[in-house]
Amino acid sequence: MHLLRIEAHQFRNLSGSVEFSPGLNVIVGANAQGKSNWLEAVYILSTSKSFRATHLRDVIAHESNEAILRGAVLQGNLTKELQLLISESTKQTLVNGKREPVTSYLGNLDAIAFTADDLAVIRGAPDARRRFLDRGVIGIHPSYLGTLAGYNRALKQKNRLLKDAAEAGQTLGKTKEYESLVAPWNDQLLTYGSEIHSRRTAYVEQLRDELQPRLFGHERIEIRYASALEGKGDLSDYRRVFQERLMFHLRNELAAGHSLVGPHRDDLGIVADGHDLARFGSSGQQRSALLLLDLAQMLVYHKTFEEYPLFLVDDVDAELDRKRIETLLDYLEDKPQTIVSTSKRSIGEHYRGRARVIFIASGRADGFASEDDQAAFHSSEEYLPAYES
Repeated sequence: MHLLRIEAHQFRNLSGSVEFSPGLNVIVGANAQGKSNWLEAVYILSTSKSFRATHLRDVIAHESNEAILRGAVLQGNLTKELQLLISESTKQTLVNGKREPVTSYLGNLDAIAFTADDLAVIRGAPDARRRFLDRGVIGIHPSYLGTLAGYNRALKQKNRLLKDAAEAGQTLGKTKEYESLVAPWNDQLLTYGSEIHSRRTAYVEQLRDELQPRLFGHERIEIRYASALEGKGDLSDYRRVFQERLMFHLRNELAAGHSLVGPHRDDLGIVADGHDLARFGSSGQQRSALLLLDLAQMLVYHKTFEEYPLFLVDDVDAELDRKRIETLLDYLEDKPQTIVSTSKRSIGEHYRGRARVIFIASGRADGFASEDDQAAFHSSEEYLPAYES
């Protein structure tokens, strides 16, 4: 899988297009010039989601009503033209000029991104780790997107009823009424939730098989899926245990006004040498662990499809020290197409012999939009430190 070219229209501050080589690509630019925007554009073209914006409409340029991304992707000997149109309220996905649903669009270009925000997978709340797992499952099973949507829809409806029940008070008549109203949504949660548990646990096993635990140091990184129903029964029969807990907690849920049971409360345990990384890991250890998880996702994808997804690293010099950059890029060589961004011109120069180096100024690639941009690029202190091998 090789992204040949991407072009952007009314997308943040970007204009024009960028062409990529099959191997390593280094995007270089001063802060606020658009280097990260181009990586975000590649990621959105791939996944239809942003690694920076909560709402996709936020990428639309000021005073514009829509943004358009187009890309050419080479798979084997076949070239596909992808297009993503983003408006204030909708997005449209097209393949070779034909509109496709998102579940059919996904898989034409796959990407994994290492970004500062994704450190929440290690440091943050369980929802960040659940999203990490779900992104990985969608990458190899696009139909899983529908499973998640179905579960979240049923959960939202159930929580609305539970909130109404809590506000209505707990008279016997009201409780019985709401129990019958909640039952159909619990049935849907059972169906979708059992599949979510099955997909996530299987995926964690795949990740464990592909982890390179000592790539960046001596600590041994280990992961496990932590179901909120652990200790409540035999999870090999997850549906039965889930159903029992739903029935057991129904009165408590009616009183609390929200759902208390389900895979939306699960977590991914990540430890180094037996210690929880979120609490006891150094910043460097946490970054290394996230990279190891991203690389494991890449290898799981490769094992499934016999090709690699794109590997994106945003602001590589800000997130990784020199040793980790070298280790990572050496490991990725001859594997996926890799695109990294940096604010240090010296890094671009250092890798020029083995990479396509793309300079960005005022949102445009391959050159500078003005003499002022060029002067700022060369005089900025962030480019002064040499990058030594």
